[in-house]
Amino acid sequence: MTADNPNQPSAQSHDSLELSETDRFELNLFVETFYKLTGHDFRNYSLNHIHRRLKVRMTKEGLPTLTLLLNKLIHEPEFITDILSDFSIQVTEMFRDPSFFHSFRKEVVPKLLDYKQIYIWHAGCATGEEALSMAILLSEEGLLDRAKIYATDMSLEAIETAKQGKIPLQRMKVYNRNYLLAGGRRNLSDYYSTDENFAYISQQLVESIFFEKHNLATDGSFQAFHVILCRNVLIYFNKGLQNRVHQLFLDSLRGGGFLCLGHKESIFSNTSQDIYQTFNYEEVIYQKKQDL
Repeated sequence: MTADNPNQPSAQSHDSLELSETDRFELNLFVETFYKLTGHDFRNYSLNHIHRRLKVRMTKEGLPTLTLLLNKLIHEPEFITDILSDFSIQVTEMFRDPSFFHSFRKEVVPKLLDYKQIYIWHAGCATGEEALSMAILLSEEGLLDRAKIYATDMSLEAIETAKQGKIPLQRMKVYNRNYLLAGGRRNLSDYYSTDENFAYISQQLVESIFFEKHNLATDGSFQAFHVILCRNVLIYFNKGLQNRVHQLFLDSLRGGGFLCLGHKESIFSNTSQDIYQTFNYEEVIYQKKQDL
């Protein structure tokens, strides 16, 4: 365990790129309209993230301006699903950042051994690869039978994909390398079957995870967890939404529980040292203090 370090940089949002006032006005108008039409709230997401995703969508649709894209959104209700998918954060892989999973196995798992039931939340799970990685790790450590793993995402499409446990076969070579670097005890291929195009993760592992729809921007706490993982998601939020999500995690984490973030993220603010201690600085793992 490392010492507290209040000087660690806070989560960097993707708003560092310069947008014109016109760009900001149009983007804010778009997300405000989307919220009023659908109830999905992206008003506190990084404007640069929104800008990049909409630029890709405009190219796909052959639309030269955001005004035309907004017009399509208003007049073609079926287009909402495409925009929702665009805004979702779907960058993921099995055992992503292997050093994190290696440290989790060696340092966090021993702290979980005394619990009769272990509650774990993967927030912003995308299509589920990291949650499946956790299920494999806990299985190898003899803890899966005691664990309740919740994996949530705002995208229903992503959740439905995750429930299938189906992964394009060409990704598995990289995933196997990640698994071994993360301290895997077997061969990753022991956990899936294949056909010509896909790997199918063991149904036992898939069914050990509760995949559910949950929006970090609008939804509340639903359980008291021993571990919360939200890695490489906060960087897409503005400061206000980052603060909301940190409060949500604080409300959802048991005393002595662990909060795991991405390498470019942190929770440190003026008051955070009273709440958390840094458990592993390099892998951005915090532990909530017991007396809260």
